[in-house]
Amino acid sequence: MFPEFEVVPAVDVQDGQVVQLVGGERGTGKEYGDPVAAAERWVDQGARTLHLVDLDGAFEGERANAAAIEAVVDAVDVETQLGGGIRTVDDATALLEAGVDRVILGTAAVENPEIVAAISDEYPGSVLVSLDAKGGEVVVSGWTEGTGLDPAEAAARYEDLGAGGILFTDVDVEGQLEGVRTEPVERVVDAVDVPVVASGGVATLDDVRALEAAGASAVVVGSALYEGAFTLEDAIDAV
Repeated sequence: MFPEFEVVPAVDVQDGQVVQLVGGERGTGKEYGDPVAAAERWVDQGARTLHLVDLDGAFEGERANAAAIEAVVDAVDVETQLGGGIRTVDDATALLEAGVDRVILGTAAVENPEIVAAISDEYPGSVLVSLDAKGGEVVVSGWTEGTGLDPAEAAARYEDLGAGGILFTDVDVEGQLEGVRTEPVERVVDAVDVPVVASGGVATLDDVRALEAAGASAVVVGSALYEGAFTLEDAIDAV
């Protein structure tokens, strides 16, 4: 997983359309069209991995954009990681067998940590545990509920359970195009030996470089790419 630093475009899907939210808040989304068209555009521009999220699934607890996500997976020939509404071992297994390379577990991993071990035992390296931090604590259920968990401590726990990597999202800066904070990322990176994928706040190429310098193995970029703050080719060249 991520032998070299990667810039990973986000394809977040709500009601069948690509959407970017601000701070994870419902109702703040801006639509960017068809998911397959977006995915193909990013692959054409050099993406080696796509970050797919079923936003309705993240909020409601069950996948609501399965058809749109499946169409993306079928349309591209790069690695895909998918989150949002994956709550059981059977959910994860079905997706992995259908061609998704990694499943992203957030709420399910917090509520039932052993799910990480159960999936990882069968599909080593296939689980990316999503630790979304708001105000210094891990939040779940579409970033609406606090857990009291420290992100770095939680990351180490999930590594012990077999997680192939950690997806760390800084919700406080997510979608705002105002820049990243490297200190929270560094704390998580220092706590584990598995890859850490950073997300949240990227607005410039310097933000991408800063996250690479902070030790992240990859960065997920959404709004900055969709709003044309820089191109994917420029981001790839920057690192």
